[in-house]
Amino acid sequence: MPELHLLSPKGFVAAGVYAGIKRKQTNDIGLLVCTTMASAAAVFTTNQVFAAPVKIGRQHIKTGSLRGVVVNSGNANACTGRQGEKDAIRMCQLAADKVKANPHSFLPSSTGMIGHQLPMEKVSRGIVEAAGQLGDSAEHALAFADAIMTTDLRRKTAAVQVKIGKQKVTLAGVCKGSGMIGPRMALPHATMLAYLTTDATVSPVVLRKLLQQGADVSFNNVTVDDQASTNDTCAILASGASGVKIASPKDIKAFSAALVEVCQSLAYQIAADGEGATKVIEIIVRNAKTEAAAKVIARSIANSPLVKCAVHGNDPMWGRVLCAAGMTDVAFDPAKASLSLQGTLVFDKGAPAEFDAAAASTAMKCDKVVFDLNCRLGKGMATCWTCDLSKEYVTINADYHT
Repeated sequence: MPELHLLSPKGFVAAGVYAGIKRKQTNDIGLLVCTTMASAAAVFTTNQVFAAPVKIGRQHIKTGSLRGVVVNSGNANACTGRQGEKDAIRMCQLAADKVKANPHSFLPSSTGMIGHQLPMEKVSRGIVEAAGQLGDSAEHALAFADAIMTTDLRRKTAAVQVKIGKQKVTLAGVCKGSGMIGPRMALPHATMLAYLTTDATVSPVVLRKLLQQGADVSFNNVTVDDQASTNDTCAILASGASGVKIASPKDIKAFSAALVEVCQSLAYQIAADGEGATKVIEIIVRNAKTEAAAKVIARSIANSPLVKCAVHGNDPMWGRVLCAAGMTDVAFDPAKASLSLQGTLVFDKGAPAEFDAAAASTAMKCDKVVFDLNCRLGKGMATCWTCDLSKEYVTINADYHT
């Protein structure tokens, strides 16, 4: 069976081209288009400083339907004033004209450096070129995935098929994110961008609910530096081309599980590709007072630079984890808690546990380090993913603009 990709769901085409926005000659304009109007939903950054394409995207998604997404990388089009908004609208117009659609049916996205006006001559030329190269092959999907990357070292893709009754629907996605990662995305009231496709028929109301739920247990639980970007966006388009309708509670539950699987895979890949990262850190918090409390504790641990540095150095310094857990404003009692590192109990009910520190250090010399914290205060649970903090992270971000 061929490997699934972003365009495996029926009814979608895409393209990615190099327009000259980036100094490095890699794709920087991407188009993802549904062959018909798609049911759609999106979540965006909750940062009060948000980019022009986020403002326009919030307006365009209100109808609950889209024809496609137009993206540029290499320039965030953030903090660019009224001209930035005009340019985001222009991107939608150019893409829509090429597929004979309404400009309001396109969602714009940008990622890259903040505070620079878009080079619209290059952007316009790139959109026109991308529109002429639209296709539904794996190569087209990869070209689009390349077009949304900035400091990413690798593409991030995921796809699954789920059985609904006697038929199957496909759900796929791509994302970018390596630095400036600490998404806090909500439905509209180095950046994380994610685009999901499915050939199921799903109403906008159901899509909105499922996307928010999926983001809450995936993208909103990944952090590299806890910086909520000006441009964070996650959108899903449902073409309905499979003819399979997601409506009954049973079908919605199955589809939701598939959506969470894809989103969590993409979120994990973001942590693995964090700027300067050498390993993923998985923080599991169990039996907190509430689920919300578990999320707060997990994120506090994941964002601790001391924890991240210790993991980078393979140092089983569990006290840093306990310290980070206690720095929040939610209930936490070390006298009741236990902590395991790579499956080894290192702390239990207020006191150190006996363990072989050298063996624990050796166990940390791998691609993923897991901290498992049992709070013993309730039934709340959460998992958060981050990465270690290396010297390379400082180098990347010190030299990013200059």
